[in-house]
Amino acid sequence: MDQESSPVTEPPDIGHIARVFSSPLNPNHQKSEPRRARARAERFPIGPETGAFRRRFFPDATLADWNDWRWQMRARIRSVAELERIFDLSDEEREAVSRHAGGLPVGITPYYASIMGLGEPGEPLRRTHIPVGQEYLSTPGEADDPLGEDHDTSVPGLVHRYPDRVLFLTTGTCSTYCRYCTRSRMVGQSGGEYQFSTRQWEQALGYIEAHPEIRDVLLSGGDPLTISDEKLDYLLGRLHAIRHVEFVRMGTKVPTVLPMRITRDLVRVLKKHRPLWMSIHATHPTELTLEVTEAYARLADAGIPLGSQTVLLKGINDSVETMKALNHGLLKRRVKPYYLYQCDPITGSAHFRTPVAKGLEIIEGLRGHTTGYAVPQYVIDAPGGGGKIPLLPDYLVGRDGDDLILRNFEGKQYRYHDPVEVVVSDVEGAPC
Repeated sequence: MDQESSPVTEPPDIGHIARVFSSPLNPNHQKSEPRRARARAERFPIGPETGAFRRRFFPDATLADWNDWRWQMRARIRSVAELERIFDLSDEEREAVSRHAGGLPVGITPYYASIMGLGEPGEPLRRTHIPVGQEYLSTPGEADDPLGEDHDTSVPGLVHRYPDRVLFLTTGTCSTYCRYCTRSRMVGQSGGEYQFSTRQWEQALGYIEAHPEIRDVLLSGGDPLTISDEKLDYLLGRLHAIRHVEFVRMGTKVPTVLPMRITRDLVRVLKKHRPLWMSIHATHPTELTLEVTEAYARLADAGIPLGSQTVLLKGINDSVETMKALNHGLLKRRVKPYYLYQCDPITGSAHFRTPVAKGLEIIEGLRGHTTGYAVPQYVIDAPGGGGKIPLLPDYLVGRDGDDLILRNFEGKQYRYHDPVEVVVSDVEGAPC
């Protein structure tokens, strides 16, 4: 059947898919990795703090191990015992981790742990990944699925909310688990990691093929970059074979929390399927390390446009100074600050949410005070499936007759002539 012009009514040859996907996703699978690939991994840069962390806490890990993203996934810090070996846990952290059950497990790559405050419970990155007791409190307005994604799910794993675009949930696996995750109801479920359903992917692809109004596909999850190169190659190839799909995006935190995943082999796969855009989740300027700089550079050099998505988090990045430092650092690394999200009202996230007034204050502190490229769009993803709603400080003061009264970044007011209705015959010199 012509995949570019006809909808799929039956899944393609599952045997063929099995052959394409014959290499397991489980990161324990290393034996077939070529030696030269591991040698290339050894050339990935390591910052001095990270190197000292590796020698102290993972002395048996070779440099090749440390720079192998599959080793990082396998060695993630997940239990109270593992956390206590590395972090000076507070009583609240220890109790919160001990009582955890269900989805959104604790999971921190050794690399990402190396840039956290090991003895500081209030350190920003640590607060985003180690649970505290407030995670178990539910406050008014919170929900397990606050954005109503389940309501807009057309086939399993495919959310069709906007007219011309869909959200394709490729996997339930992340390399690290943020405690404010919008999809905490589904990521990291027991027995679900490193597994996916090819039939589910094919259902989603069939739906896209059958709906020519879909021109934009966002791959998310979980995190699509936890999927192997071979599977990504297959999925991106299938999407680009659909004639009406013009635009493919990927939402990921991996370049920031697992930078060694951005291997030369992965970059070659991604380059095959351009145009491909990438939205990278960034939280705090501390993340912009030597390793992350290299990962971003490899993606940018491959011709992949990069934008950042940042969640506004109370006591973590909710100041003009912190946000300016983050956005300047991203721009220097060829990443355009794109979205600043008000933290979604996911169940148990009240301790992360700021008032909306704080987000507006930050935007006002950026707009006009630094380059426009460093000013993201501040949005609320409306509860119940309303989509992203942009918010701006009030720069339009009002109207005085045919003049708009505007306020600039310094608080000064200016007039802009903007007649409510222009009658051509009244303009001097206009023909009757």
